[in-house]
Amino acid sequence: MAKGGFPGMGGMNINNLMKQAQKMQEQMEKMQVEVENKQFTGTAGGGAVKVTVSGKKQILNIHIEPDVVDPDDVEMLQDLILTACNQALQTAEEVTANEMKKLTGGLNMPGMF
Repeated sequence: MAKGGFPGMGGMNINNLMKQAQKMQEQMEKMQVEVENKQFTGTAGGGAVKVTVSGKKQILNIHIEPDVVDPDDVEMLQDLILTACNQALQTAEEVTANEMKKLTGGLNMPGMF
């Protein structure tokens, strides 16, 4: 066995492994900050309702076109807002997952974000 290596790991040096892990952690932290600073928009009703969320999954803005507001059909407006919110949040989640895959090479690391 090579000095500092582990059986079955091709003599990989533990120091090199630790350096690689630290580099990956730094890259992940940088990616997380970048994603948290992005904004994602979901729309519904052909753009009549737009919701913008942050990468931290916080709602930043809701825009509703005045002509979609019908006092006799509040349920439709509620549905449009929910749809736009969920779409924006799903986009944020997908971007985060894709950025994570780029860093991990597709390794399954549940619970990281």
